[in-house]
Amino acid sequence: MIIFLRHAQAENNTKRVLAGRTEGVPLTKAGIEQAEQIAKYLKPIDISAIYSSPIERASHTAEIVAKNNSLDYELDDRLTEIDMGKFTLVNYDNLLAKYGNIFLKFYENDPVIAENQVETFPQVRSRILDMVNHLVEKHKNENVILVTHMDPIKSMLSTVMDLNPKALFELIIVNSSLTIIKEQDKKFSLSAINAMNIDRYYQTW
Repeated sequence: MIIFLRHAQAENNTKRVLAGRTEGVPLTKAGIEQAEQIAKYLKPIDISAIYSSPIERASHTAEIVAKNNSLDYELDDRLTEIDMGKFTLVNYDNLLAKYGNIFLKFYENDPVIAENQVETFPQVRSRILDMVNHLVEKHKNENVILVTHMDPIKSMLSTVMDLNPKALFELIIVNSSLTIIKEQDKKFSLSAINAMNIDRYYQTW
């Protein structure tokens, strides 16, 4: 079982800025509480390993989950946030005013994305699939948690569900929620999305 966990609420979420890979963007107080809560929900699962994006808001979430489940966690760059290029630390509203729906354009792979040195969605999907395929081999029939960011999770969902750009844009992966992917014979299926309480899904595994 591959369990994607979006990091808990961080300051960039409340300030509506694209933090990208900027250092020094911590979890909010509410975010820490979210991480502690989801850590409790994960306790019934026999977790073999936790991997995390190296970005602070993700690694802190992973640290809280790992500590509450008596596990260690490992950082992996393939789970990192999008490189926002020239959009780094720009407010959402300012981007929308200048470029129109820049978030939809990201999923459409519009030229404006690469022109502003932003990592493209196909590039994100490539590294996430590389990570997932690696873990399928390394952790066969085991439950693994990947603590990452919204668009890396969306990239996996776009593969499993064949989502188009508009569907990807409208899909929101909420902070500190679980997206659960099952794998069998190297084929993936979606078991849960935006799950906040693991008890509902635990009995079906």
